[in-house]
Amino acid sequence: MTELLLDDEAGRVRAAALLRGGALVAFGTETVYGLGGDATDARAVAGIFVAKGRPRFNPLICHYPDAAAAFADVEANEAARVLAAAFWPGALTMVLPRRPACPVALLAGAGLDTLAVRVPAHAGAQALLRAVGRPVAGPSANRSGQVSPTTALHVMHELGGRIAAVLDSGPCRVGVESTVLDVSGARPVLLRPGGVTREAIEAVVGEIAVGAPIGPSSPGFPSRGALKSPGLLASHYAPGLEVRLGAVTVAADEGLLAFGVPLAGAGVVFQLSAAGDLTEAAANLFAGLRWLDANGTGMSRIAVMPVPMEGLGLAINDRLSRAAAPRA
Repeated sequence: MTELLLDDEAGRVRAAALLRGGALVAFGTETVYGLGGDATDARAVAGIFVAKGRPRFNPLICHYPDAAAAFADVEANEAARVLAAAFWPGALTMVLPRRPACPVALLAGAGLDTLAVRVPAHAGAQALLRAVGRPVAGPSANRSGQVSPTTALHVMHELGGRIAAVLDSGPCRVGVESTVLDVSGARPVLLRPGGVTREAIEAVVGEIAVGAPIGPSSPGFPSRGALKSPGLLASHYAPGLEVRLGAVTVAADEGLLAFGVPLAGAGVVFQLSAAGDLTEAAANLFAGLRWLDANGTGMSRIAVMPVPMEGLGLAINDRLSRAAAPRA
């Protein structure tokens, strides 16, 4: 049963408690309603993909109450600071490098070394984010591929019974998603047009580049065929070690990414989920690849046990296939 909460102090206190406890809560912003989860809790982030039925682990936007909080988790260059001064709070999302101590779960950024961050210009959303005291991952609160919601009733229709609560903040003022700008390189790149126009951005930082067109399955980030964006190459998500999929046996010089009962004989083992829980496996996926890469000294490759091609298993296998793709 999904609770419908008023966007008042009592409703925000309840919503914040649910989020801190790992539950999912939809909340209104000036753009569209976001499906919020504690961005530092990998299992909560995995739950977002379950609720949306998202087919791939695309990067999620993390929401903060102010620029100082956002820049505590990402490295802000001069362009980012100028843009933040001009457009935050507001409908601009910036993609920036993660800080080494960034607490946001790797799954929220799809395993990348960058993170998409935004400070919404909505009083209720800002109050909620301050009450939570943690970054909140928040893609649009709808089923994957469906129309983004601009009222609480839209969210209840799409996700009722699949999430803990909806904070009813009334209709969204802007009604389209935030603009996504990659500011991680020497020149900003527009990844998704949205509530802040290209002209307004260029008036502040000069001419920007434009990424490849966004595919229908993307939540705002270019598809794997795009020429300029984080995660553009099929092998982008690969660790340093070679990855071997579908392992039913394992050698002593291989690290094992296990799912269920681990195979015997591996040099080192990282368990995605001993119980065969796909949500737990999704939450552990990127951390597991990085751990094996860091702890696999002397190992020839990473062997990956089969993961079912159902539910979140589709997204897990999508990312594993990229990790195992031939290197350029």
